[in-house]
Amino acid sequence: MNKSILLPLLTMAVMLWSFTTPSKYEEAMKKQINNVYQANTLDEFQVVINALDRIAQNEDDKWEPLYYAGFGYIMMGTRTEDAAQKDKLLDQALEKVTAGLKLQPQEDELIVLEGFIHMIRVTVDPATRGQQYSGLSMQALNKALAMDANNPRAMYMLGQMELGTARFFGSDTTAPCEKLKKAVVLFENQKPEGELSPVWGQESAVRAAQACN
Repeated sequence: MNKSILLPLLTMAVMLWSFTTPSKYEEAMKKQINNVYQANTLDEFQVVINALDRIAQNEDDKWEPLYYAGFGYIMMGTRTEDAAQKDKLLDQALEKVTAGLKLQPQEDELIVLEGFIHMIRVTVDPATRGQQYSGLSMQALNKALAMDANNPRAMYMLGQMELGTARFFGSDTTAPCEKLKKAVVLFENQKPEGELSPVWGQESAVRAAQACN
């Protein structure tokens, strides 16, 4: 084969290989994302978070390790009843989210996590925290929906937050239940932007919507 033809073909082959072969970063992230979804105990979550922190240090321009580390801290917060420990874990989660937003200010998934953090803070003491943190949670979740109206996690969290508020005050739950039902549809139709994109929340949204019925 003529060398003038062979060289461009080899160059093209290398380019195609580089675009189709997952990077070490992607491979490491997929492993830890699976681990954080599978974790159950505080120790298991902490091991994953530590691994994500190491990835974040090496890939300091990427928001995903910070996102999933923050998600891990939130999950830890939901698994402890101690108020002080829960707040500490949520503080750590917020630090990760804040760092992620510095890298990617327009990433709606990070803003969903911010709303999630405020939501869990309410559960520490709804009577004294409800007004402050439910407002902050709804503000963040509405902001995320304004950025992407089809984000199923934002819709689910907002519906859940509004439903809890309505039940607390004995108000009509129709509107939040409609949001939860819409979230279920959004989950069914979601198309993740990439292999590292968040996909959590569907089962919880289905249960919440069914509870409305």
